[in-house]
Amino acid sequence: MNTLPDTAERPVVLVVDDEPEILVALTDLLDQTYHVLAASSGEEGLALLRQHPDVAVIISDQRMPGMTGDVFFAHARELSGAGAILLTGYADISAVEAALNRGQISFFAYKPWDDETLLSMVGQAADRYRLENELARERLLLRGLLENLPFGLAFKDQNGSFIRLNQQMAREFNRNVVDCLGYQEEDLVEGARLESLRQAQGDLAASGRDQQVLQLPGPDGQTRWHDLTRVRLDSLRNEPLRAHRLSAYSILIDRDVTELLSLEQRLQQAQKMQAIGTLAGGIAHDFNNLLTAILGSLELVQDLDPPREAAASRLYQNAMQAARRGAVLTRRLLDFSRPRNLVCQQVDVAETLENLRDFLMRGKVPEDILAELDTDRFKPGSGWERVSFELPDIVLPPVWTDATQLQLAVLNQCLNALEAQPQGNSSCVVSVRLADKLLGRHLGGEHASAWVVVQIRDHGTGMTEEQRARIFEPFFTTRDVGQGNGLGLSMTYSFISHCGGEVRVEGIPGGGTAVELWFPTMAREKVQAEPAQTRAPVRKVLSVQDESAGEVMPEVAATSFGDSAVRAFTLSTPVAQTMARVLPDATEGHTILVVDDEPGVRAVTAGFLRRAGYAVLESSSGLDALEAVQQYADIALVVMDVKMPGMNGGEAARHIHARRPELPVLFVTGYADFGLLPEGVAVLHKPYTRDALLGDVRAMLAA
Repeated sequence: MNTLPDTAERPVVLVVDDEPEILVALTDLLDQTYHVLAASSGEEGLALLRQHPDVAVIISDQRMPGMTGDVFFAHARELSGAGAILLTGYADISAVEAALNRGQISFFAYKPWDDETLLSMVGQAADRYRLENELARERLLLRGLLENLPFGLAFKDQNGSFIRLNQQMAREFNRNVVDCLGYQEEDLVEGARLESLRQAQGDLAASGRDQQVLQLPGPDGQTRWHDLTRVRLDSLRNEPLRAHRLSAYSILIDRDVTELLSLEQRLQQAQKMQAIGTLAGGIAHDFNNLLTAILGSLELVQDLDPPREAAASRLYQNAMQAARRGAVLTRRLLDFSRPRNLVCQQVDVAETLENLRDFLMRGKVPEDILAELDTDRFKPGSGWERVSFELPDIVLPPVWTDATQLQLAVLNQCLNALEAQPQGNSSCVVSVRLADKLLGRHLGGEHASAWVVVQIRDHGTGMTEEQRARIFEPFFTTRDVGQGNGLGLSMTYSFISHCGGEVRVEGIPGGGTAVELWFPTMAREKVQAEPAQTRAPVRKVLSVQDESAGEVMPEVAATSFGDSAVRAFTLSTPVAQTMARVLPDATEGHTILVVDDEPGVRAVTAGFLRRAGYAVLESSSGLDALEAVQQYADIALVVMDVKMPGMNGGEAARHIHARRPELPVLFVTGYADFGLLPEGVAVLHKPYTRDALLGDVRAMLAA
């Protein structure tokens, strides 16, 4: 007979008897297998139980002074679920029967006891205590899992009635847990849920499993996507359940996958926008080269033989104007691909929008914002008085972004919202709130866990699913042809993405659209390290020529370029002094090397410089430029394209400065990617005018 408990650990046995000889005898019998605690009275035994809640078995004498064994076990049951064995004489059989009937003891033995029999009782009681503890632990784990799952879970018996379910599942039935128990699923659902249940019966009977993803109305009226899975328990085993009645038991899982599907859509959207941005940047680069050649050629033609006929002059001006409009369009494409002039800083979103509200109330928008807007859309009567703001009373944590770009994005979305609604009945609401988290976004240590959300909502006709899928694409617009270029929301998307945020577009029940701009808040350590309103260092695209006045006052600074020094320029003084005071005359005979792989652009740049009186050398690649620098010691400046096949402009400049560290380089580019260049270098954007080129050249030579 196996008298030992099936456990690797030594169970704890409490022995209670008022006779010391009995305590010694029981301890000697048990201490080879068990950890034995001894008490000489019921009161002492209860005290040991309080100190040792892991007692597995209690052995107590019945007849003890003060507290008898059955009374002791009655109190012990309130403290412990240990197995109980009562030792008694034949005269106490009535007390033993009462204790058995009340469930206070598991076994009893007569004195004097048989050692093998008593050891068997102790072993069985210890095994039962272990199994009951394991069962209680499993129940606790199951209950904890059931109540904390992020989805609904329910169990059904062989009749299809609910026997267990969590609160999440009960909420889907608009009931509490108690009101669902004992009912079948078809008693609690209707509409699409009932239809899905009926469709599931066939697959559930055939294969033991059915899964459906469908849209269901939520308590707030919004439709949500649900993944409903039904599984028969016998389908989870490789062999049938031994208890035949359990084979028809089943589980129901209801997962709200709306956010997961939204996350997948946002990921696809981000990948698509990244591909479109790369394509747009490449196209804009090529177009900027073409526009540089067109604009420069027109300027040179004007210098050579100005048109004398009025019609020819108008055609010339039309061509120049069209080329300039093309330049603005390609600039916006480049900004969509990779924003150039973001000035990120610590921003109070509520304060920034409050300033915007004040601008609109006064009808005066700052010039830096107005310059980026279509002025025709911002004329009187555009409906700005119907834009209202709902700003929070609480203090929101700051975000790291560009305040001007934020105001511009809100203005653009308000314009879209007003134009999407019937004339005379349009309105738009701008609100701000604090959100706990955005699913699927892991933020680094410089951000807190919260998000500041700016929402622009209207009550127009809304959007179709097809429109919503394409809403961020460049040149996609729902307005009529000629009314907008479809870049507003695309540039907003690009700006928000580069600030670490997201743009979400949602339909409003009953009509209308809500555009939400999500900004991650700054961590407390980041806020303390970055004072508010401090502009972050930014790579500045420089053109020292003011086209309106034609006057500059350059400030020269040295900056690191590998191991050499190059010249960088910033405009720090008013353009009120003439260039003649600080810049040398072009007729001093400076030699300039022009490096560009595009023949048309190279010819225009060289033409501008030659007509200004400079000696010009031309190279079509970075490698040719290195040979020219080595051959001609009188080169005073290099005008270098950035993106060239083979050796790009940045690499060529490094090799040039290895030979001639003092030789300045003016980079020209039609692309927004500055990853090829170090910080602080002088960069001139294509397409550029003659005045812009000559202004930068004269400033660099003056240095």
